[in-house]
Amino acid sequence: MSARRKPYPFDRFESKWQRLWDERQLFHAPNPGEKNFDPTKPKFYILDMFPYPSGAGLHVGHPEGYTATDIIARYKRMCGFNVLHPMGWDAFGLPAEQYAIKTGQHPAITTRENVAKFKSQLKRIGFSYDWQREVNTTDPRYYKWTQWIFLQIYNSWFNPKTNKAEPISTYRGADVDSVRLAYVADVPVNWCPELGTVLANEEVIDGKSEIGSFPVVRRPMRQWMLRITAYAERLINELEDLDWPEGIKLLQRNWIGRSEGAEIDFPVAGVADPGAATSDRGYNIRVFTTRPDTLYGATYMVLAPEHSLVDLIVAEEQWPAVREYRERTARKSELERTHLAKEKTGVFIGAFAINPVNDEKIPIWIADYVLLGYGTGAIMAVPAHDERDLEFARKFDLPIRMVLQPRSGEAIGFVGEGIAINSPIIDGLPSAEAKKQITAWLEERRHGKRAINYKLRDWLFSRQRYWGEPFPIMWENGHHRALDESELPVIPPELADFKPTGTGEPPLAKAKEWIRYSDKATRETNTMPQWAGSCWYYVRFCDPENDERFVGEEAERYWMGGENDEARTTNDEGMTKPETRKADEVTRHSSFPRAPGGVDLYVGGTEHAVLHLLYARFWHKVLFDLGHLSKPEPFQRLVNQGIILGEDNQKMSKSRGNIVNPDEVIEEYGADAFRCYEMFMGPLEQMKPWSMRGVEGVSRFLARVWRLMMDENQAGEWGLSPRIQDFAPDKSQRKLIHATIKKVTEDIESLSFNTAISKMMVFVNAFTNVEKIPVTAMRTLLVLLNPFAPHLTSELWENLGARFPNAIPDIAQQTWPDYDEALLIEDEVEIVVQVNGKMRARLNVATDANEETLKAATLALPKISELLAGKEIRKVVIVPNKLVNIVTN
Repeated sequence: MSARRKPYPFDRFESKWQRLWDERQLFHAPNPGEKNFDPTKPKFYILDMFPYPSGAGLHVGHPEGYTATDIIARYKRMCGFNVLHPMGWDAFGLPAEQYAIKTGQHPAITTRENVAKFKSQLKRIGFSYDWQREVNTTDPRYYKWTQWIFLQIYNSWFNPKTNKAEPISTYRGADVDSVRLAYVADVPVNWCPELGTVLANEEVIDGKSEIGSFPVVRRPMRQWMLRITAYAERLINELEDLDWPEGIKLLQRNWIGRSEGAEIDFPVAGVADPGAATSDRGYNIRVFTTRPDTLYGATYMVLAPEHSLVDLIVAEEQWPAVREYRERTARKSELERTHLAKEKTGVFIGAFAINPVNDEKIPIWIADYVLLGYGTGAIMAVPAHDERDLEFARKFDLPIRMVLQPRSGEAIGFVGEGIAINSPIIDGLPSAEAKKQITAWLEERRHGKRAINYKLRDWLFSRQRYWGEPFPIMWENGHHRALDESELPVIPPELADFKPTGTGEPPLAKAKEWIRYSDKATRETNTMPQWAGSCWYYVRFCDPENDERFVGEEAERYWMGGENDEARTTNDEGMTKPETRKADEVTRHSSFPRAPGGVDLYVGGTEHAVLHLLYARFWHKVLFDLGHLSKPEPFQRLVNQGIILGEDNQKMSKSRGNIVNPDEVIEEYGADAFRCYEMFMGPLEQMKPWSMRGVEGVSRFLARVWRLMMDENQAGEWGLSPRIQDFAPDKSQRKLIHATIKKVTEDIESLSFNTAISKMMVFVNAFTNVEKIPVTAMRTLLVLLNPFAPHLTSELWENLGARFPNAIPDIAQQTWPDYDEALLIEDEVEIVVQVNGKMRARLNVATDANEETLKAATLALPKISELLAGKEIRKVVIVPNKLVNIVTN
């Protein structure tokens, strides 16, 4: 198309309006107390999940969610809200560091270039972000407060009595380090020697790193951990009042993985514990099980290969096999180890445990399907009633004992609720009662206790990278302590070599002078993960220029909805909400005191459905408990946009060659056509394929809008069409105008953007061929279309204002139109007129017209009079509001 004429001259005005929006700062949202802040307006905080600025820039899938939030933001401003709609950059991360290793270019330079590219692309699409609030996680003014938040976590503990975080000074125990929310532990990690860093499970695919496809091994390392498990119960329970998709809530609950059961101790037979108080007392293996009623069916035990007890109880003759198996396991990711379809492997360690319920000696094995980090890192294996245990037992010829009788069907492999058998203490009891009784028996004899377990593990929070936030921690005589807040930010040293050390030490270990804090103390050389900066950015957006606090109290309370304002009233349930003209889906939670979340609408991809949301909620709750935030949850409403596929119906990727660059689409069709097509493709949450023909179709619609109002002369100059005139619309036009207002309003509120565009297409078609067009109809159309196509509507509004002056010259500052329900009532109906059962005419009549009126109006039709000439009417059949049938001889 670049060689052909544009469907309308978008290239003449889109950059003009982007420049004017920047100059006028129309989308800046002042904070309370600042110039132009209007305290009578309710707030609306709408947020995109901010992007990692990669070198590749945007493809057409990225702006889908951004376009949706921009439509809402523009709409909300017109509805009289103070709208906070910011954008920033999640800019720390491994890709920039890898690029630095390859090229020698400092990650800060790469990041700066990538941010500039992303920002220019976003501006070209016409998003109404408040760029005065832009944040970058790599900016020392930003990560100073990331480090400050870490110190709040480090200097806190979770008090189980109050069920919240408290300052560490309130802890009365002897060892404060054992309860800190941030602590150090030696844990098995996914270590990538080539990348020189620890990787999260999600960053390991088939035993190799997601970036670079390098081998990954499991090895124990000293790591910083965050005690997120202390919040497991709250993280589950407090999902309830959030307006999130049920599927996302379920993913969070499953990730946390709450389960009720019992912890049971199995003594190790014949191996004395030299550290025990009594010389004849041996080691114990503690397991957690949700099925204590199957204890009699435990015929062997399995430890995770990394379990520390293995080294203490393994038989000497089994050491070679155990060592070799551990080495093989270290080369597997946790996902590989726990895959259901994986062939079971394991090694007998030559030791036995005692089943406490029957004193039976059962063999102890190690197997990679048991993970050290889940539960206690040990299981009692009940092969008759567990699929994995059964597969393992059959492979290694281990005993299988039935202890559950199903009501019907095969007992071997049965895992449901049944009747206890072959279990003397609980024989004949149904599973629920059997669990209670055997747990009580174990507690009485101190062999076990009731317990709640979580699949969630503490958050491994350190990385062996250069390009990340340094920890505000120093070490002295083997002990860690926090830096003073006055020493923040801790800025990473300048390095010429970003390569891994090869020893497991982080790259920061190369900066010998920087590490040396004092004669006796050294700095922590690990850095924080990329998650850190994204855990709290939504808070910083509330007050990004504040150098005294991570967020000002008044700004945080206002934007996060922590206090009432004058623009709220009380609803029928006694809840207060913003006083708006319309109750809608998007704002129904905005600023409700009882709604726990602060951000009114949060939009992003499902790839962040678990970890980012979970980590942000954890940090937020700690800060809330400590009194730094006014709401207990960060995000009240969550919406996940669907993935945009390539035109080949495959996920967009470089390897497939199906990536579509938005710059190229905008060059050909304009930013407004790009925006509108992204929303017209289908429901926001659905997956859908890209189609350039679809872009062309939407571009033709916008061209019809342009030509509806503008005429071109022979010199190629455009001017307002003389068809646009100042007169009142007729009845049918008024009805269409108000029906369109209603439909577009409701569709924006429910995020049904595709059907809103369809309704505006109908509106345009209705006015396309009329001789004259009321200016009020065009004003309404432009306001309704503005959130979708802001450049086109701004240009047309300006042209309209030149002939028909308006009190508000900029369309972005217009008020969203109201609709009159009375005008939408159907007071007329079209009925079919038949003669002897054949349709001969149509007639518009009042819906309340009686039979005499219908008959008279039908007979008065010229065509009907002509057909009835010389004929006798035998009868007239009338179906109210549907048809009139005249029967003749």
